[in-house]
This record gives sequence, C-alpha cells and structure tokens, in this order.
Amino acid sequence: QVQLVESGGGSVQAGGSLRLSCTCSGFNFDNTVMSWYRRGPSNECELVASISDDDSTDYATSVKGRFTISQDNAKTTLYLQMNSLNSEDSAVYYCAADWMIPGNICGYWGRGTRVTVSL
Repeated sequence: QVQLVESGGGSVQAGGSLRLSCTCSGFNFDNTVMSWYRRGPSNECELVASISDDDSTDYATSVKGRFTISQDNAKTTLYLQMNSLNSEDSAVYYCAADWMIPGNICGYWGRGTRVTVSL
C-alpha cells in the first residue's frame, strides 16, 4: 500500500524557517524522482523542488537559494528545508513521486502539511 505522510508545517513569521518531512512507503523510493509541490491561495498545484536518485536537484525560481530538498533513502523520507520564508510561501505542501499523474498530486495521495507565513 502506497503511503506518503507529510509533516513539519506550521505558522512562522516572515524570515523564519521550517523543515518539512515526507515519510514514504509502498514503492521503490530509492529509484524514484521525488518532488515537493504546493497549493496556495491561487489553488494552483505548483512544483517547488525535485531530487533525483543521484541527488541532483532542481528548484522553482521563486524558492531557489532559500529552500533545500534532500532525501534519506534508508528512512525513505523526503525533506524540504525552507529558510527566509515570506508570505508567498504560505500554502499546503505535498510530496510527490515521479509516477504520479500530474492532476493527482496535490491532495490525492497525502494530506499535505500547511505552512502559514505571517508578516
């Protein structure tokens, strides 16, 4: 049974930091490109960051230099370190695997974890 459980969200002031985690099971985590997505007030499911099985990473322009994606294959856990948070980062964050259908990423597999950044 495939499971992705996001955690680590919360409320933080602008300029603060949070670390999100996503614990995964039921699929081959080691050989999967994993990503973080978010859905904010616009309701768009936006790709935030991705990490490949060789640990190469890619980031949305809006978070580059502030966010860091990483993974622990032994723990089958994906992380997102978020620094210098601003109000535009407020959203529900979801983790995703490369085999997911694009229209079923935000809210279909995991419940997500909510991040609220206040001024």
